[in-house]
Amino acid sequence: MSRRRGFEQFSMSFLDAMSCGLGAVILIFMIINHSTEIRATDTYKEVARNLSLIEQEVLEKRSALAALAAALQETETQLEAANREAASLKEIIDQEDDSDQEVRTREKNIQALTKELKAIEKQLDTLRDKQGEGDATRAFAGEGRRQYLTGLNVGGERILILLDSSTSMLGEKVVEVIRRRNMSDARKQASPKWQRALNAVDWLTTQIPADSQFQIYSFNTAVKPAIKGSEGKWLRTEKGKQLTEAIGALRSVVPENGTSLELAFKALTELSPAPDNVFLITDGLPTQDVSASQSGGVSGRERLRLFATAASRLPKSVPVNVILFPMEGDPFAASTYWALARNSGGVFLSPSEDWP
Repeated sequence: MSRRRGFEQFSMSFLDAMSCGLGAVILIFMIINHSTEIRATDTYKEVARNLSLIEQEVLEKRSALAALAAALQETETQLEAANREAASLKEIIDQEDDSDQEVRTREKNIQALTKELKAIEKQLDTLRDKQGEGDATRAFAGEGRRQYLTGLNVGGERILILLDSSTSMLGEKVVEVIRRRNMSDARKQASPKWQRALNAVDWLTTQIPADSQFQIYSFNTAVKPAIKGSEGKWLRTEKGKQLTEAIGALRSVVPENGTSLELAFKALTELSPAPDNVFLITDGLPTQDVSASQSGGVSGRERLRLFATAASRLPKSVPVNVILFPMEGDPFAASTYWALARNSGGVFLSPSEDWP
């Protein structure tokens, strides 16, 4: 006899149906909730966008309001200034007496002042003419008067002039120097460059004040005073007599040998009292030391070293004015002598061919 199957209240089919129904319900709820979130997010974005536009518009209006306030303040300030000026003008107008008598008096005053001004201008022209003639102790005959362009102040109680008389003063180019150094002494002395240097010394002496003392040295491998026997001494102008004698003696000097700037500065330090104005006329950096025993060629670096050694002998309180007649093949000379003049409180000058 077969066994009857028992009755089960919850079978697998029932549980499956219930699970499917529950899942469908959950799915419906999820779909509905997601749609709500999307709509809410879109709404929030639109609100935020509108809020940003409103804030931007508020900021713009605030800026415009601030600009208007500033403009109003400036206008009020200008108005106050205009009112003050108007009040001042009104006060002046009230005080002004425009009577015919006062007008005529003012016209007379203007005429008198104009006449006085013309007289002053005439006196000024006279003084300028006298100034152009200079405080010359002696005359210098040149093609023009260029001292107003140089900036050189030939003043002081004790004035020293140092003239380079080395072989290089015979010409501006090496070939020209080599050619001229084998000529006669008369041809050497007639060299254009040497004559320009002598004329520069001549012009300087015409500017030396009558109450000043002076000394003129020429230097190459030795230092010699223009007036023989005056080494180490200060000379008086004596109304130009000794200056003329010194220039005449310089014109008999023949350029030769090398250049020992150290010897020239050594002679400077032996003057007592020390000079208060120095004029150095040269064409390049030195080629010899104090012993003046160097032979052969000298490199640019060696010439700079010789210059530095010579410059170390200078007293710090003495201004050195440099008149440079440049020499070919010495590119560092101009900048080096410019630095010397500048650091000592002097003037650097590289004159044109027609100076002085």
